[in-house]
Amino acid sequence: MNPNTIHARVLVDELIRSGVSDLCLAPGSRSTPVVLAAAEAREAGRLRVRVFLDERSASFFALGLGKASGRPAAVLTTSGTAVANLLPAVVEAAASETPLLLLTADRPGRLRDADANQVIDQRSIFGSYPVWAAELPAPSVDDASLRHLRVAACRAVGLARGLPAGPVHLNLPYAKPLEPVRVDGGRVDDATEPHPEYADEGRTGRRDGSPWTRVTVRRPRLSDDELGALAEHLASFTRPVIVAGPHPDSEALGPALRGLARAWGPPLLADPLSGARYGTDDGTPACTAYDLFLRARDVGDALEPDAIVRVGAAPTSAPLLAWMDRHSGAEHVVVDAGRRWKDHLARADRVVQACAVDTVGRLVGSLRPLADRTWTDRWSVVDDAVRTSLDAAREGVEGAHEGRLARAVLRALPEDGTLFVSSSMPVRDLDGYGGPAAGAARVYGNRGASGIDGIVSTALGAAAGSETTAVALVGDLAFLHDVNGLLAAREADAAVVFVVVNNDGGGIFHMLPIREHEPAFTPFFATPHGVDLQHGAALYGVPHAVVPAANLESEVRRARGRTHPGHRGAFGSGREPARPRIRRTARAGGCAAGALGRVGPRLPARTPAVRGRISRPVPPGRCPAGTTTKGGTRRGRPRPPRGPERGAHCRPRRRFE
Repeated sequence: MNPNTIHARVLVDELIRSGVSDLCLAPGSRSTPVVLAAAEAREAGRLRVRVFLDERSASFFALGLGKASGRPAAVLTTSGTAVANLLPAVVEAAASETPLLLLTADRPGRLRDADANQVIDQRSIFGSYPVWAAELPAPSVDDASLRHLRVAACRAVGLARGLPAGPVHLNLPYAKPLEPVRVDGGRVDDATEPHPEYADEGRTGRRDGSPWTRVTVRRPRLSDDELGALAEHLASFTRPVIVAGPHPDSEALGPALRGLARAWGPPLLADPLSGARYGTDDGTPACTAYDLFLRARDVGDALEPDAIVRVGAAPTSAPLLAWMDRHSGAEHVVVDAGRRWKDHLARADRVVQACAVDTVGRLVGSLRPLADRTWTDRWSVVDDAVRTSLDAAREGVEGAHEGRLARAVLRALPEDGTLFVSSSMPVRDLDGYGGPAAGAARVYGNRGASGIDGIVSTALGAAAGSETTAVALVGDLAFLHDVNGLLAAREADAAVVFVVVNNDGGGIFHMLPIREHEPAFTPFFATPHGVDLQHGAALYGVPHAVVPAANLESEVRRARGRTHPGHRGAFGSGREPARPRIRRTARAGGCAAGALGRVGPRLPARTPAVRGRISRPVPPGRCPAGTTTKGGTRRGRPRPPRGPERGAHCRPRRRFE
């Protein structure tokens, strides 16, 4: 038998034994041995194989699977530039500490730097981002080689799941012939026929079906004395604050942080991706409007802490980061075991390099409650006042204010719902305007590197990994950037309701000083696209509806109720994949602050269009005086002129069909 076939079968078998249940592949020739081995495992019911037309979508779908499940999904590519398309997902996996396994087929090493077609140096193509990268030896069928191959597979999965988790890259050189034929050219009818040198031990693996090598994930743990010293140190503060940032193990860390806040007593400022933001109707002293009230410097100064305990990555909120940076007199304590240094402000007085879940959980029983609760009450009063004002403002605001959209999407989730939120403005809108939620919603996002890449694909992968119907709140540019990811909507378990906020361009740039510099700003930064998104949805067979802001919550609930994993036959079962009938892309049209947009419902199609006012949330001092916003006209400066010369916050009126 062809040694390539044996090599690929042993590799796939050991990956499955080690816990890999999903393989995302893009078609190609050089990866043929692994594709055929995966197909056999799929037929045996051991592996889910997902086919993608492009490698970038495949890698981001696998990334979403890893975010939601905590297990690495494998991505398989052919050689050449196909491998380079994985880099954005590799960067995000490394930055967000998400497990991901990269299997890149390659030509034999002798063809490198020899003018051979489709040959690039793939060995270190991802630089320092992988947790581990290795090129496996050329396929050999002797017993020692096969045992080493199984060890490499176990090591790859173990390191991908480690603490910290991250991407692992295995480069697989295969020489022709790639098909399961004898080396002398005769075809093998019995695919299980052993090679004369095909040793029993390496071929079959452990007889009980277990991995060849069990890899235990190392989780640094404080000793009892170290934990006691940390608890005693924290107990000496009277005005502490807990800041929870995005964390790869948010489902475990979130409840632990809420428990610590209840037992100890300080206010909890939890990022939407921390796992601690939602489900706080249990008496947790959580603040959810900090992104808004910390913009006011006098408020931030009145809430001066003497200790800031940080867990997870840097929070999304820029006002929160600025507030933390200003209070250099406070003790800054960072609890994290990841390989990335979590202190870009260079404010940390103490870094506790230990498993955050374990450390926080053990601190719950070690810290006595704050003696004076007026500190926490002060935060609660401010937070309640801001949220009350927001609720009152929502009642009086018509149209699709983007903060209102984020709140509507969050309210549409069931108690244990899954939400994927895009980078740039959607995650900021959720942070500032989403507010609390009674249910323990699971929220995912690509905030490791905060790129615009692969948002649609990652959301679909997260839905498949969480085994539930997800809702994705994304911007129009992110949607267009990965519209090809909608091909994965045919996966039976990838059930997502996409809510696309269409403000016709890069809305986040309106929050930057460059907005004042026309005429360059609009074409080179805001980049209005003028694309009718329904055509993109129709291209992939995904139903589309334009939903008024006032109806968004009910429409998302209705769409989610009709969308569920497994409602179609499994993809690749031999039947023609059914066209997705019930996913919908809900779009809210809109522009930057003060601009008008058209919001027209298309559900049902005969409903007459309804016009509404669209506005971006405008923080104090962000909008030029005189610009028309939803709250009225700012005084002190004349209204900018209408026409092409008008400023960034008053973009030309656009129609959205």
